Amino acid sequence: MPLTSPDRPPDPVRQLSLFGAEAADPSVADLAGLLAGPGEVFRMGGTARLSVVVDAAWRVHVLVAELARRGLPTTWEATGDGRHLVRTAYASTLAPLAVAWLPDPASPSAEGVKRPPAGFHLNGRRLRLWVAAAGSADPAGFLLRLGATDLPCREPVGAALAAVGLPAVLLDAGAGGPAYRITGRRRLARLADLLGDRPPAASPADWP
Repeated sequence: MPLTSPDRPPDPVRQLSLFGAEAADPSVADLAGLLAGPGEVFRMGGTARLSVVVDAAWRVHVLVAELARRGLPTTWEATGDGRHLVRTAYASTLAPLAVAWLPDPASPSAEGVKRPPAGFHLNGRRLRLWVAAAGSADPAGFLLRLGATDLPCREPVGAALAAVGLPAVLLDAGAGGPAYRITGRRRLARLADLLGDRPPAASPADWP
């Protein structure tokens, strides 16, 4: 698929939700939504970089635009297996995310293992980034994919979904995961309300 945005009008405006994507201005803290899914964060001195591998070109378009709105220069490249790596430049503004999500670098046994900080929560802006990176419909509902090895994330992320009215079922690799599946008309409508309008570049099949 070429990396060009289709000429598509935005979806009709939905009623704003208190926790919805339009309820506040974009901030770097919203990138916690990528880390709830398959995103990764890396430290270098007093800076950090965030990266995520995605499975479709439209996701590259949406993420690059969302990251630019937060003042983060971003690049992408093909991975050779039909996917794309999206990553920011190292930036001091991302350092707080790395501190919050990664263990103390003085503990090498835990190096690279991310975990949501105490008090982690989700809102529309964070969910929007997660869906842009790793959300997709399936016959039973809507999937929010997780990092393959991010076991410490799964319980707190599931609790954060439930806290915003999106209780979900955790699927393991044998069931098509790792992912959380949201089912039921009311919960899917709640997800759509939180996310706001579908980005013009997004695949209709992969947006609630």
